[in-house]
Amino acid sequence: MNKEKQYIRLAAMATILLAVVIGILMLTSHTQPQQEMPTASSASSQTKKDPNLDKVPLPQLNNTVADNESEVRLSTSMGDITLKLFNQYAPLAVENFLTHAKDGYYNNTIFHRVIKNFMIQGGDPKGDGSGGTSIWHDKDTTIDSGNGFKNEISASLYNIRGALSMANAGPDTNGSQFFINQNNSDQRQKLDKNKYPSKIVKAYQKGGNPSLDGSYTVFGQVISGMAVVDKIAAGKVKSSGEGSSPVDPVKITGISVLKEAK
Repeated sequence: MNKEKQYIRLAAMATILLAVVIGILMLTSHTQPQQEMPTASSASSQTKKDPNLDKVPLPQLNNTVADNESEVRLSTSMGDITLKLFNQYAPLAVENFLTHAKDGYYNNTIFHRVIKNFMIQGGDPKGDGSGGTSIWHDKDTTIDSGNGFKNEISASLYNIRGALSMANAGPDTNGSQFFINQNNSDQRQKLDKNKYPSKIVKAYQKGGNPSLDGSYTVFGQVISGMAVVDKIAAGKVKSSGEGSSPVDPVKITGISVLKEAK
């Protein structure tokens, strides 16, 4: 009799256990699978390049001066540099530069800051990097309230080798100073290729300074005379880094306007 009760008790426990297992299986079959958190690599692969980025005009990549572009010859004590200017994409910077050039504002100024494998900078009438104003300074406060005019950033223009850009002391502080990107080392590994047109990525193989993109207005491109730019950049300097001033500064003897945009 005791054995029969023992068997009955074991059977009951087995039935209860089986019911619990079946219940658990039924519950798990109706729960949603846990979403896997993306890893750094999977997140990167999910970042898609805007297909329209490869459709934007890239006027820096050819030496032809289009009808909507201007052309100038920057004469220096070391030789001439010819540039085309992008009126359509940086109208303020181009107007400012052309007006200063016509007025002789840049005549006999120097490249006061020279850093080999980076850039050459000029356009300061004081010759030390502390001076220079825009053509609107004290004349049109809607464009220049006293600190300079606004940046003009375009998806069509980049700080590739030979690019002419406005120097500034922070966002929207453009005056008269400018620089030419001289670096000639391959920069492609420094690029987020999802943020650049494919042809610009290829152009950065020849050099430039992509770290400046988005912070400095590009408004022109050297179309001849990069050898002169390289010679200026190779000049002996008094110190390195930000205060890299040349021992024997190269002078800008004048800027001739060869063509103005229509």
